[in-house]
Amino acid sequence: MNIGLFGGSFDPIHLGHLLLAEIAREAANLDQVWFVPAYQSPLKGAAPQATPRQRLEMLRLAVAGYPSFRIYDGELKRKGTSYTVQTLETVISETPAATFSLIIGADSLADFPRWQNPIGILQQATVIAMNRGLVPASLESIRVELGETWLPRFQIVDMPAIGLSSTAIRERVRTGKSIRFQTPRAIEQYLLQHQPYSSGE
Repeated sequence: MNIGLFGGSFDPIHLGHLLLAEIAREAANLDQVWFVPAYQSPLKGAAPQATPRQRLEMLRLAVAGYPSFRIYDGELKRKGTSYTVQTLETVISETPAATFSLIIGADSLADFPRWQNPIGILQQATVIAMNRGLVPASLESIRVELGETWLPRFQIVDMPAIGLSSTAIRERVRTGKSIRFQTPRAIEQYLLQHQPYSSGE
């Protein structure tokens, strides 16, 4: 089984996340995409605003009824900072018969050599870099800092540029503006009911 791991805060998950995952699944012939909510990302200074339980509940609502999408909640259970190389070690030990790919935004390629143990990541998984049209995707930093040997471990996939962000959605929720057609309807209803981004929290 070929599995793509798609990590992030998902605070909240939105339609851009889901479209990215589906395009990656199809382009790389993945059997499944696992959404991996981070407890705390090392790349983001601030902690997620919704609780781990709320983010997990929203993910479950978002992927319900689509068997190609699953959720891996090991990082939320482990707590602490989520490092990709450690996540890969864990999921490989738990699912040894599968092969894994890591789904990232192509804008992260320049910083990838400075992730914790990038060679360790590439020894365990290939990388699917989703080019969202923000900047031209390039593997130059990989070639220069890690060496040409690792270039075949990367696949760049083009997808439409979609101007959605969790930050903007949180702000719209906080100020009472519509988020219709930006998140699945079930997420919109969840946010209206539970108000994880209200100014009082």
